[in-house]
Amino acid sequence: MDFNSIFINTAQALFSPVTIAFAMAALGLAMHFGFVGLLNFGIAGFMAVGAYGYAISTLTFGFPWWGAFIAAMVASAIFAVILGIPTLQLRGDYLAIVTIASAEIVRLLLLSTTWIETTGSADGLVAYADDFRSINPFPDGDYGFGPWNYTANQFWVLIFALIVLIISALIVWRLTHSPWGRVIKGIREDEDAVRALGKNVFSYKMQALVVGGMIAGLGGALYVLPSSANPMLFATSLTFFVWTALLLGGAATVFGPLLGAVVFWVLQAFLGSLLPAMAEVGLLGGLSSAQAGALRFVLVGILLVLIVIWRPQGMVGDKRELTFVK
Repeated sequence: MDFNSIFINTAQALFSPVTIAFAMAALGLAMHFGFVGLLNFGIAGFMAVGAYGYAISTLTFGFPWWGAFIAAMVASAIFAVILGIPTLQLRGDYLAIVTIASAEIVRLLLLSTTWIETTGSADGLVAYADDFRSINPFPDGDYGFGPWNYTANQFWVLIFALIVLIISALIVWRLTHSPWGRVIKGIREDEDAVRALGKNVFSYKMQALVVGGMIAGLGGALYVLPSSANPMLFATSLTFFVWTALLLGGAATVFGPLLGAVVFWVLQAFLGSLLPAMAEVGLLGGLSSAQAGALRFVLVGILLVLIVIWRPQGMVGDKRELTFVK
């Protein structure tokens, strides 16, 4: 086995735009589930709206790069309002069913050939990041050290994504430690009690849905920034990957989703390199490399089950604030 290649692939997952995009999505989901208690299983839909909001506003409407990011957030906010008006009265499993269906509706609309000139249908969209790359402050060359080597464009995307993530985390931290944050945490614990105190529970839920949706939409824009936007990137499995990252780190925290995203993708990269290498030398009982690569999802799923059993609040969560076994 090539242990050097395994180490390089694993280390690269620590600092990559995909990891940061998942951290953004998990942070937005933390606002929905961790702080308000909304079972949103449609986070892939918010990411898709943000990604295509960025790409379409650039290619179709000629927005500058900064205007495209604003358009991604506005599109995600509008999607949150459209989704929230008829569904926020639902609770628990019913809300989960509606949100997962809404994300699939978004994906199927993007796959439709009706608006193929705008969305690209199954081919997706490309070449929408030229304006963003044109402001790259780093001259051509290689950047990084050790296993972390980037071209100038890759390094610029990474640095920009890190800045957006840090700003977003600070905003969420400030919101959740404000009087507004105490109200939404109260809604998570007992919304009837909060309603009895004269608070408009629906309004607070909608505000949290919009804020979390905008953060997830930005995550979607960052997710497709290095390459292309394709509807298949936003399949239902993406939602469960984000949920895994959130629950690994800790749902009712700000730092937990960030840590969970890193741990999730480092595990994926490590197992995705190690298991096929083990299969090639016959250590997995005759499994092919492709079968061994898919096995990593099973192992990550088992890890999640163990965490739910032994540490339900996640790696950095507070058991007194939120667990899976109230």
